[in-house]
Amino acid sequence: MNLPNKLTVVRIVLAPLFLLLAVWDFPFHYAASLVVFIAAALTDMFDGKIARARGLITNLGKFLDPLADKMLTTAAFLLFLVTGQMDVWGLMLVLTREFMVTSVRLLAAKDGTVIAASIWGKTKTVAQFIAIIYTLTALEFSTWQHTVLQGFALPDAVFSVPLVIGQVFIWISVVLTVVSGIEYVWGNRHFFKGEK
Repeated sequence: MNLPNKLTVVRIVLAPLFLLLAVWDFPFHYAASLVVFIAAALTDMFDGKIARARGLITNLGKFLDPLADKMLTTAAFLLFLVTGQMDVWGLMLVLTREFMVTSVRLLAAKDGTVIAASIWGKTKTVAQFIAIIYTLTALEFSTWQHTVLQGFALPDAVFSVPLVIGQVFIWISVVLTVVSGIEYVWGNRHFFKGEK
């Protein structure tokens, strides 16, 4: 197994660890899960760059990389659903987009075609990562109201407003996710007709 694929496997392992740390209630658990998420996101950044630079692109990597990405982001969105930071309809839209894109990829793979990520797909990924990192930080900060900053008479808004901003970021990422899915399906609609 080459280095990019090893990095992808690390991301697959980190995804459930991230979720475990996020839902396990102990001091600074959101901060711990944030560190794991950032480490996993870094593997996502480096595995593709290394694979392309060294000519190490493999079929295993093409299979594992999107799987690892979806595991990581889905774990974060499930956490946000449980904590009330994400609406169930937002998660439904994200998952529907992922199923659509996967279906198109399968159709393209029959023709031996690998569809590269578009600018919309990359924008969606960046928006999701920003929303997830920000919201994890806001969740961690919100726990400080009753722990680290308990002795300070700070208004509740100091802790609640960052969470609301996190919800806005999540919805922005959801909208970009839907747009990228529509663009992906429309741009590759010829696979539905069996024509190039």
